[in-house]
Amino acid sequence: MDSILQFWNQMTANPLLFIAVTLTLGVILVNGWTDAPNAIATCVVTRCMPPKAAILMAALFNFLGVFVMTLLNATVAETITKMVDFGTNPDLAIISLSAALFAIVLWATLAWVFGIPTSESHALIAGLTGSAIALHNSLDGVNGAEWVKVVYGIGISVGLGFGLGWLVCKLVTKLFYKANRPKTEPFFRGAQIVGAASMAFMHGAQDGQKFMGVVLLCVYMSQGQALPSDIHIPIWLMIVCSVVMAAGTAMGGKKIIKSVGMDMVKLEKYQGFSADIAAALSLLICSVFSLPVSTTHAKTTSIMGVGAVKRVSAINFGVVKEMVLTWVLTFPGCGLVGFLMTKLFMFIFT
Repeated sequence: MDSILQFWNQMTANPLLFIAVTLTLGVILVNGWTDAPNAIATCVVTRCMPPKAAILMAALFNFLGVFVMTLLNATVAETITKMVDFGTNPDLAIISLSAALFAIVLWATLAWVFGIPTSESHALIAGLTGSAIALHNSLDGVNGAEWVKVVYGIGISVGLGFGLGWLVCKLVTKLFYKANRPKTEPFFRGAQIVGAASMAFMHGAQDGQKFMGVVLLCVYMSQGQALPSDIHIPIWLMIVCSVVMAAGTAMGGKKIIKSVGMDMVKLEKYQGFSADIAAALSLLICSVFSLPVSTTHAKTTSIMGVGAVKRVSAINFGVVKEMVLTWVLTFPGCGLVGFLMTKLFMFIFT
């Protein structure tokens, strides 16, 4: 699969692989709707960048994040691919994986309709898990050692996001305590653009790797082969992922930008900068330790931490409650949809 032409020939020769890859691209597109806007939300709502320019910047740095982090450390992709076992029957494996991906698209689209920044990372994990359970009719298809990293990731990303958000914003307010507020605006405008670029980079590093891992999983399963211990992700696949993700952001990102950047906490430029840097640092730490975490978790909790510096009442807890409820429902909800879709797909296609 070193060339896109070779990959295309494999897809056209295997209809089940074609369906699975198409659904994976659909998940990436929906990720652009619901997750990628988190990276640029604060930058847009504080008017540091217009939406179109921010989307182009996000696309570029998403690609760089996928490319650079994959070269340095591809273990996030490996964790996702090793989390579940779809068995040795290539047709059943692809059918089950397609059902999981369909469930993820369905779940994430519903969240987008309501403007709630759900986590495609958690939807991906839940959908794959529900599908593997349906295939095996037991928990035998779930790798507990890899799954526990998700649990660690949830706690660590939430704690880091909030804590670093509070810490960075507190440090910024101390450093610029005596500064003339209007004179600091140009500095923080530029600094926030850097922060948003860092967030987009780390979004690509985390979510891009997950989706690349799923595409590779599709290819190897369709051939009845196990994934190699050392995953190689071709550059053309990174480009395709970034382009599809950017298209999703352009199509539906404004709803999420409003929910994250405006409804939850009213942000000034220095606060937006603090939130972006804190979230990017949280994602970097988790990526280094191979933890597949939610970029939504990292960004929203960092914004909450920033808001708490001024006063806790600055946080709109009504919006926070909606987000937390969605996160809590994603694992059982998307997992159940993945389970049911797998049973349905197996009934139809086998």
